[in-house]
Amino acid sequence: MRLRNIPGANEAIANSLYCIQDPVSYCGCWNNAFPRRQPIHVEIGMGKGQFIMELARSNPQINYIGIEKYTSVLLRAVQKMEDDPLDNLVFLCFNAEHIDEIFAPGEIDRIYLNFSDPWPKDRHARRRLTSAAYLKRYHKILSHHGRLEFKTDNRGLFDFSVEEIRSSESWNLTAMTHDLHHNPSMNEGNIMTEYEEKFSAMGNPICKLIAEPLACKKTSD
Repeated sequence: MRLRNIPGANEAIANSLYCIQDPVSYCGCWNNAFPRRQPIHVEIGMGKGQFIMELARSNPQINYIGIEKYTSVLLRAVQKMEDDPLDNLVFLCFNAEHIDEIFAPGEIDRIYLNFSDPWPKDRHARRRLTSAAYLKRYHKILSHHGRLEFKTDNRGLFDFSVEEIRSSESWNLTAMTHDLHHNPSMNEGNIMTEYEEKFSAMGNPICKLIAEPLACKKTSD
């Protein structure tokens, strides 16, 4: 369960040097938020930041943006950044439903979705971060050589996500597994999130898929 209502969280996020307060103003020029102009990778629903902070630490040649809509969760990541600052990482407190309003077409090179809310009721399917509505937004902001990576332990959500991608005319499902940690090729270099560590310890297999905008699909041998 996500943390909520930590006293002072809203104020701390609003005053943090590591959080962008007006993301719309950066649309089309996100590299201005960083010291260096580099490819931009985004994690949507970053939680407490373990995954994206390790990515940023290991890949200084890439700029990272972590998005989390709950201030009480994002606060934990901000506190970690205060102890171990990374100049190639910034945070946004933002609802990803409007993600195509803050990034220009083709501005992002990779999107990570990790252990997203499954929204199990059928009437809430459009709220799932891998629904057709969200895939359309991701396709708009991803570069032609970009890709989407999704991990979850929820088999129902994973099967739904695979079907949404396969039924889309705009995406190519390039790789998938129902047991990431026992798939040597897909698990190579894997960085675990807080949830991944928890669910793996419980014996839950982790599912992962990689998808690319259709323009990335090879048209010749």
